[in-house]
Amino acid sequence: MIMAAAASNESPNRSTEDKTSARRQNEVNKKLKYISLAILVIQNASLILSIRYVRTLPGDHFYTTSAVVMAEVLKVLTCVLIILIQKRGNVKSFVSLLYDSLVVQYLDTLKLAVPSLIYTLQNNLQYVAISNLPAATFQVTYQLKILTTALFSVLMLRKSLSKIQWISLVLLFAGVAIVQVEQEGGKQKEAVTSANQSYFKGLVSVIISCLSSGFAGVYFEKILKGSSASVWMRNIQLGIFGTLLGLLGMWWNDGAAIAEKGFLFGYTPMVWGVIFNQAFGGLLVAVVVKYADNILKGFATSFSIIVSTITSVYLFGFHVDLIFTLGAGLVIGAVYMYSLPKPNTSTSSTSTSSSSHSKGGDPELDAFLPNPKAPGKKKRN
Repeated sequence: MIMAAAASNESPNRSTEDKTSARRQNEVNKKLKYISLAILVIQNASLILSIRYVRTLPGDHFYTTSAVVMAEVLKVLTCVLIILIQKRGNVKSFVSLLYDSLVVQYLDTLKLAVPSLIYTLQNNLQYVAISNLPAATFQVTYQLKILTTALFSVLMLRKSLSKIQWISLVLLFAGVAIVQVEQEGGKQKEAVTSANQSYFKGLVSVIISCLSSGFAGVYFEKILKGSSASVWMRNIQLGIFGTLLGLLGMWWNDGAAIAEKGFLFGYTPMVWGVIFNQAFGGLLVAVVVKYADNILKGFATSFSIIVSTITSVYLFGFHVDLIFTLGAGLVIGAVYMYSLPKPNTSTSSTSTSSSSHSKGGDPELDAFLPNPKAPGKKKRN
């Protein structure tokens, strides 16, 4: 009797504690979502704006091929350091993990050569595109990667899209087309003030970059389904190939000039800031995206377009007219529409999409982050 009474008293107390804990965790998760939104917006907008800024400054310019290589090297070193910290400084265990992941499972490593090649090409093309296009125009046009990713997903992964998503893709294409027509009309005026820039070269570069981004993302998802490798190990594998391929591209394109002037020619504190942003920004987003669902990511992308456009007006003298506003507005609306969950599968599709970068439940990632779904888990008896 006494034990039964004690148990009944404990039950309400435990229920109250669970509710309080769940409420606190929900508040923490809400704050983390807003922080995630801010980080995603800042990373999206700042990288494009900073690249545009350093590429349009007067004087000697750095070699973009060397910047791509440097970013890959920094990314690999960062991931190596994170894994070493996770192993509590145990060098033997760390080396054993690297040997097993890179050498023993060499076939899995080789699978990443293709997306790594495409990502390296994409990173180089981004520099070319941003060097020749206004930052706001690039930001709007680059959203075509959503269209290419969707099409490759349908073709390669047999994924289905909702009617709203198909409509959003049409609006996205229409918005980008309107922006290009508007820019084409003002291209001659811009060419007078930007003699060293080619709008056509920038446009071709961003289109190829969107195609490569869509294919690489879908291919990467396809070959890594069921993979147990952590997000940090995957980045090391990609970074190794990216560094080697980047060095090959650097030698092919700027080898003679870099041999004469040096690998770090033209590097200023601002250039280093761009490289660090490119290297660590992607890793930061991979962590942050754990707390960002599809709607939040879509809103972040849309808001970053607005931030880039407003900043470009003050920083680069970019002119915003009614036609550009209409095109950009269609793109912003389309991005948000595409990120909306599918009817009847909103919960599952959102949770699946939001964890796609970290392969939900990644123990290596969870070691650094609190689990946002912790309160919902029931204790086993």
